[in-house]
Formats: sequence, C-alpha cells, structure tokens
Amino acid sequence: MKDKINNIILVPTDFSEVCENATNQAAEAARFFKYELYLLHVIDKNTNAYLKNENLGIDSIYSRLQKIADGLTAEFGIEVKIKVEDGDIFTTISSVAQHLGAKLVYLGTHGKVGMQKLTGSFALKVITESPAPVIVVQKRKFDKGFRNILLPITSDAGPWEKTNWASFMAKQLNAKIHLFSIPGKAIEETTKTLTKYFEENKVEYTSTTVEKSANFSQQVIDHATSNNYDLIMIMTNPDTSWTKYLLGSYDEEIIFNQSQIPVMCINPRKYNWEKITKY
Repeated sequence: MKDKINNIILVPTDFSEVCENATNQAAEAARFFKYELYLLHVIDKNTNAYLKNENLGIDSIYSRLQKIADGLTAEFGIEVKIKVEDGDIFTTISSVAQHLGAKLVYLGTHGKVGMQKLTGSFALKVITESPAPVIVVQKRKFDKGFRNILLPITSDAGPWEKTNWASFMAKQLNAKIHLFSIPGKAIEETTKTLTKYFEENKVEYTSTTVEKSANFSQQVIDHATSNNYDLIMIMTNPDTSWTKYLLGSYDEEIIFNQSQIPVMCINPRKYNWEKITKY
C-alpha cells in the first residue's frame, strides 16, 4: 500500500513532563502551519511493565491519549488524532512517521523518568532513523514559538535541505534566520549562495562568521543562548551508501545543550545534498 502524503506533525509520548512540553510545542506549530497533529504511544516492554504494575489495561493508554488530544484541540483549535502501536521506540516511531507521511516529528528527550527512556543514545537512534526532520525538545518551555532560528554552517556540502526548511519556517512563523559560519573560502561561498537565496525569497536574516572553528559546537550554543534564540537547525551526515545517517559529538553536544534550546535535526535527501553545488 502506498504511503500517505499529508501535512502531519507526529509526537511520540510516554506521558512524561518533557513529552508534554514537546506535545504543546508541536500543537503550536500545527496551528501556525495548519497541520494535523498525531499523538503516538508505542506499546513496548516498558509500557507493558507499567500496565502490569498499575493493574491497568491497554484501554487506559487510549483514554490518556484522547484526554490530551481533546485538551490540545480546545486550546489550539487544531485537529488531533491518536495512535497506539505495538513495537519498540527505535523502529516504530520511524515506521509510523513513514506510513503517515509526517512532515515533522517532535521528540521530547529526558532523563530516566516516564515509561520509556528517550535519552542519550536512545534519542539519537530515533533521530537518525526518522524519515522526517525531528525537533528535539527538553524541559524548558518556549511559549513564544520559534522567532529566531540559528543555522550553523560547517560544510559546503548539504546545507540546502535545512536552508529550505529554515526559509519555510521563517515565512510561516515570521521568524528571522541567523547564519553562523566557520571561517574558510568554501564556507564563505556557500554562505553567499544561501544569503542570495534568502534575499530572493524575502527571508530576513543575519550572518556571522566566527574567528576560529575550534570547539564550534560550544560557540553555537553560546551564541544561541546569549541572543535568546528559539531553535537551532542541524543536519546529520549520510554514509557512503545513503542508507544510514550519522551524528557526531558536535551534533550530540548541540542536541543535548545545557540551555535546553530546541534543536531541529534533518536527515538529508541525496538530491538536496548535492543541489547546493549546482545552484
């Protein structure tokens, strides 16, 4: 059966506080983008253990999801649907996103609380398996939405995918894009191409180049923190076969930043990875 293509935001939840925060941020985005919102709970061994300990049935999961969905519809005026699937969080989240044709996934990541442990390497695996961009949310609340988006540029290959997303979000959310680049001739040329694209598409932006590329991830976090930016956008790296996506220590430091700024992680498609060289 052919996968559906819809304007959908998917939010996995284990009913923890951080997942509630991710759900609320996703609902706000759905309202701005005019997207549907799907709440997903994966029935895995952790859920089964919880249900057994609490002497509850699967129907309690549906009831809990529906209560959240009704509250979001009332507060944000959006369509919210619920979905419960057996499986594990690593493969089921990505397969549901693929089946729904989700355009975005919001992922709450936390410490060892809640039914499921979406933290550290667990969260990274969900991100790299996702067919859609993943916005990683921690406990900190961003009620004002994404008004200032930081776009780090570290390579002359592959920024087109996140540039298109940045442009889309800037227009939809009336946001400003802030390019933040390492020094170097190739990066300078890439930045010029991107700024030209933003100017042609009437996207408001700023551009900053750091003096040294050392410890760039911390420079990104410090810059975003000191300027009160609302979102950082990064891109994973494809392996040579384009069958897997990789996150390095640079990406992990940004994703789990101590300022708890949401991070949008994009797995590039091969066409857009190469497109920048042809623009």
